[in-house]
Amino acid sequence: MTDASDERYLNTAEVARQLGVKPETVYAYVSRGQLASTRTPGRRGSVFRQEDVNRLAARGRGDRPAGQSTSIRTDLTLLENNELYYRGHRVTDLAPTVAAESVAGLLWTGELAEQPFPAPPDMVRLAKSSIGVLPSSARLTDQLRVAVATLGCADPMRFDLSTSAIVTAARTLIGTLVDAVGSADGDSLAERLWPALSATEPNPTLLNAALVLLADHDLAVSTVAARVAASAHAHLYAVISAGLGAVDGHYHGAASSLAHRFLADAMTDPVAALSERLRTGGSVPGFGHRFYENRDPRADLLLDMLRAVPAADRVMSTVDTVASELRRRDFPNVDLALAAMMHAYDMRPDAGEAVFAIARMIGWTAHAVEEYHEPGLRLRMTGVYTGIRPS
Repeated sequence: MTDASDERYLNTAEVARQLGVKPETVYAYVSRGQLASTRTPGRRGSVFRQEDVNRLAARGRGDRPAGQSTSIRTDLTLLENNELYYRGHRVTDLAPTVAAESVAGLLWTGELAEQPFPAPPDMVRLAKSSIGVLPSSARLTDQLRVAVATLGCADPMRFDLSTSAIVTAARTLIGTLVDAVGSADGDSLAERLWPALSATEPNPTLLNAALVLLADHDLAVSTVAARVAASAHAHLYAVISAGLGAVDGHYHGAASSLAHRFLADAMTDPVAALSERLRTGGSVPGFGHRFYENRDPRADLLLDMLRAVPAADRVMSTVDTVASELRRRDFPNVDLALAAMMHAYDMRPDAGEAVFAIARMIGWTAHAVEEYHEPGLRLRMTGVYTGIRPS
């Protein structure tokens, strides 16, 4: 007989609550050998060790209650064999020649047809006025976040979640944001966004490629945040705001800024900068990726395009030196490619974050359109309580 005085034991109902399943499912775990039951003196029925329940929960093998989901089915983006596809189109085939506006249409409606991204003057003025009250230390992504919230407040039809309304609102929102931080002079999003990033001669083809390459990447953390908001049927501006909140982390949208600083040091002495990173036990910014095995196709394309730019010669020499030293450890990722573009065109230090955010708004919108057609609140997770139990 087991002595329960040394360990914490739970009854069937308590286990079911902690795992977020029905009592019948708990019995199924026992029959499959996934969870062991026992009996203790003074208690009726079988009980379960808290440690075993925690271990099962950590493995993620508990079935979710009805209406909840452990995975998200999507027909938008595929990562397979070190390649990235949007609705069956290889992204590296799209990026050099297809406008970001057309790729947005592909993700939103399945049609690879270019549509304008308008920026009504009154909305641009409103966005600029909200940005104007921010301190000079505000980054471009800070400006975008404030402008999105302001524009949402001004849209009386923001609660219309029909696909046509969302697509129209997204085009206008992104167009307005680009003109508010950039310039209305230009036909494409890339041309209009460039002045916000750099005072150098524009290379809209390169920037357009970056926007296309970054538009979506399956269920990245910011996309999950956006989809969770959409699962509550939050309006598009709130969905975009949720995505922008997650983008702000240095593991995600801000990664290009870290790579930019690393390249600044490496251009003085590549080996010394790399050695210092390795000496302190830190990872090298802009290298490696958890979902690619030996190459990031987005980085490969953007870096190849930069090789044709004379202004990028110095930074590309640095990239090649560091990549050569790390060839047995890691490979360049898209954050490094963004950072290299920033150095080549003397862009502001937070330019990569802004490019990432603007591009990813396209993807978040596509995921929101998908999520609005799913049962509401299906992405409600269940916590596994491991704290002090009530007496």
